[in-house]
Amino acid sequence: MMKLENLPKSKETKATKRVGRGPGSGMGKTSTRGQKGQHARSGSGISAWFQGGQSPLYRRIPKRGFNNARFEVKYATINLDVINKYFNDGETVSPEVLKERGIIKKQLSGVKVLGNGTLEKKVTVKANRFSSKAVTKIEDAGGKAEVI
Repeated sequence: MMKLENLPKSKETKATKRVGRGPGSGMGKTSTRGQKGQHARSGSGISAWFQGGQSPLYRRIPKRGFNNARFEVKYATINLDVINKYFNDGETVSPEVLKERGIIKKQLSGVKVLGNGTLEKKVTVKANRFSSKAVTKIEDAGGKAEVI
């Protein structure tokens, strides 16, 4: 019967490296550490997460926790010159009509009307928000600005 202690010695076991045992050992003087430098010194060693000047992993990965960006309110914006171009006298401008005609792609959290350009037509504008300049220009042209 074959016993564990009677097995022939395997050639795969390798003798441990004995450093610092003089020049005859082939690993004398600097004891395989090389000349100078960080790793040649006693007590040397760098932390496991050190990446040598590269931006560290903990700064590259996305952060956990609360971020207010998820709750940001974004409005689809439209200027008065666009309303002047695509609408006639007496028409009603609403987010649904703007999307239907392809003037805005997405309504997002609503539509905001900005006062860029001139408005010469009498239109009723229904939107979620208005700039103060837009309201005065719409009312000067004889139209109405209604907040939804």
